[in-house]
Amino acid sequence: MILAIHLCRGNNRSQWYAEGGYDAIAEKLFGQLQVDAFLLEYESARAGTFEPLRFVPRGKTVVLGLVSSKLAEMESADHLAKRIDEASKYVPLDNLAISPQCGFASTMEGNLLTEEQQWHKLGLVAETARKVWGTV
Repeated sequence: MILAIHLCRGNNRSQWYAEGGYDAIAEKLFGQLQVDAFLLEYESARAGTFEPLRFVPRGKTVVLGLVSSKLAEMESADHLAKRIDEASKYVPLDNLAISPQCGFASTMEGNLLTEEQQWHKLGLVAETARKVWGTV
């Protein structure tokens, strides 16, 4: 079994409720929380920099939530690959993964994306993973 935690800043009707980087909590969060993986929102500047990832212990997985589940605008695979490369300065590439930043329907109301847009976003996650890691 893999134990993971997702740090959410809110996800209802394509809105968010909090912003700010992980800087203030990173050392305790990553150093003391007994989980195998951290699912972190990094889809926009409101999430801060990757620098707090320096506190992630070796062997832990960081799932970078780089693809917005709130906005219909499509990110580019090249941009996402560049962001993963930036994060790999703090966490080895083999310990990184990519995902949407949050669920597409964390609440009953969901987000303001169509089902087709959601599938395209998931396809982009898979395309980027193949580009960066070679296989999915």
